[in-house]
Amino acid sequence: MDLRHSLLATLVAAIWGFNFVVIQWGMHDVPPLLFVALRFTVVVLPAVFLVPRPSASWQTVVAVGVFMSLGQFGLLYSSMHLGMPPGLAALVLQAQVVFTVIIAAAWLRERPTSRQVVGILVSCVGLVVVGVGRGGHIPLLALLLCVAAALSWGVGNVVARRSAAPTSNGLSLVVWSSLVVPVPLLLLSLGLDGPRAVGHALAGLGPEAVVSTLYTAGLASLVGYSIFNGLLTRYPASSVVPFVLIAPPVAMVSAWLLLGQTPNAAESVGGLVVLLGVLVTTRQGRMLKLRRNTLSGSQALLTSTSRASVSGG
Repeated sequence: MDLRHSLLATLVAAIWGFNFVVIQWGMHDVPPLLFVALRFTVVVLPAVFLVPRPSASWQTVVAVGVFMSLGQFGLLYSSMHLGMPPGLAALVLQAQVVFTVIIAAAWLRERPTSRQVVGILVSCVGLVVVGVGRGGHIPLLALLLCVAAALSWGVGNVVARRSAAPTSNGLSLVVWSSLVVPVPLLLLSLGLDGPRAVGHALAGLGPEAVVSTLYTAGLASLVGYSIFNGLLTRYPASSVVPFVLIAPPVAMVSAWLLLGQTPNAAESVGGLVVLLGVLVTTRQGRMLKLRRNTLSGSQALLTSTSRASVSGG
């Protein structure tokens, strides 16, 4: 990835890291599946009337919506509702990096380089250090739901990667794939939480829930996934998804500053190890590009010198 796209991927990771705190802040009085349905209603309306349909097939658009949006966030919000803290949720969700690389290698034959494998392993070590250092008692169901959300995201990444040519519009894929989210999750919320709870939550929607919905829909979904899906159509999944490993340190710092969840030594060290792994994973592409440019320049210079010698002789 070139420098501009690397910076965009880093920006997306920062937006997504802060997103976990925003979700926790706004979800107090709203059932989790209803909250996801509200988020993606805002993603769809009115954008679906303004953004052209993506060039990908309907099957692909639906699959991206099911795995990357409905599955990932329905499971993630439910996990956080059951007691998964924002920082740890951000951490566990990054299992999607491993899932994505494995699925892409098996399905798309995109073999990661040895350096990428090392970088991902380093980041995973950092995630384990943070997870072990947090301690406490996290409900098993909450943990399993978060891992399932990571798997769903990984599948969605590979589907998005497989879907399109570099000219594809990431925003159109985000908006149109989100059509599959609100109605199923609203029905699930009505069935699980009951019409009374859903009606009470909608009638008493507070400013925290409104701001959280606007942030998660506008920045995290429309901006974040538009950039992310666009990058996935240009580069191998193993080059793009490691950037998301930056999200857990951002989530932990945000939870520290805004929610009073102070990181301990293990969390701080683990976060630095995660960033080191991302640096190792992503640096090779820039080094290879630099080498190619240098080699091309050298070849051009040799060709030019050779022609000058011939014409001079």
